[in-house]
Amino acid sequence: MQSLKKHTLWLGPLISLVITFFLALNGQSNSITLVIAVTSLCAIWWIFEPIPIPITSLIPLALFSLTGVLSSSQVAQAYGHPLILLLLGGFILSQSMAYSGAHRRIALLMVNLFGANSARSLVLGFMVAAALLSMWVSNTATTLMLLPVALATLEDNKDPKLTIALLLGIAYAANIGGIGTPIGTPPNALFMSGYSEATGIPLGFLDWMKWGVPVVILFIPCAMLWITKGLKQQISIKLPSVGQWTTPEIRVLMVFAVTALLWITRKQPFGGWSEWTGLTSANDASVALLACIALFIIPSGATEKSETNLSNDKHQPSSDNASGRLL
Repeated sequence: MQSLKKHTLWLGPLISLVITFFLALNGQSNSITLVIAVTSLCAIWWIFEPIPIPITSLIPLALFSLTGVLSSSQVAQAYGHPLILLLLGGFILSQSMAYSGAHRRIALLMVNLFGANSARSLVLGFMVAAALLSMWVSNTATTLMLLPVALATLEDNKDPKLTIALLLGIAYAANIGGIGTPIGTPPNALFMSGYSEATGIPLGFLDWMKWGVPVVILFIPCAMLWITKGLKQQISIKLPSVGQWTTPEIRVLMVFAVTALLWITRKQPFGGWSEWTGLTSANDASVALLACIALFIIPSGATEKSETNLSNDKHQPSSDNASGRLL
């Protein structure tokens, strides 16, 4: 049965393509052809479960809106508001980051980049890492992700004021970083929806980032200077090493990078890829959900012991993820 489940992962799309080919030869419209092809793919994957059933259910949601079979409003009537779906996709993407351990790797990279020569450089490193992660992951999740890394770094610290400053800095930076993108925090998406309804001007992902990212760049240094005021600047702290990037971490970050690029370039420049490809009904939610589906399909590439994440918690790709995929 396990072998059959594994083979249906590629047999399902193949059968759908064959059905699409024969329907096209018979002169069926593109909409009818696509609906039947997607239905057959979902039926096969629901029966044999090569990926979890709920994830298969996201396929029509993503593809029908992306290809224009249904408008985003029509799809939303069954699933919810398009911006809620965007946030759902963002939450699933952030889970892949936590599962692979890539968030800790990014945090350590930022902290080592800024160094620990002074209290300000240490706090700034963690704040930049928190802000960067919070642009794509929820504020609460970012803080919880970075807390164990911060506590491990402060293990030999003798100054309680530095501990307070660092923990407050992570919390503040997570809130500030959440302003940077539409999926950084739910109020951003709600404002985008309200603004579009009130003015009739739709806001794109890049439009929001033009407003939000400058605010993040301005407020992170200001918050750091205020938090570290009065601290002893000379500290002696040994930073944990970044270590070697594992295959699951690299693959998760690649999915993140491609998704972010598609979000940013959907409408700009020169009309964006949605206009170049003729997929004018595509939206940010469909991009996010396709990325989520990809995470459940792409193999993690993890080996038995060398490819585990940085944490010692239960989320180990090589043991817990029986499917051997990124999620």
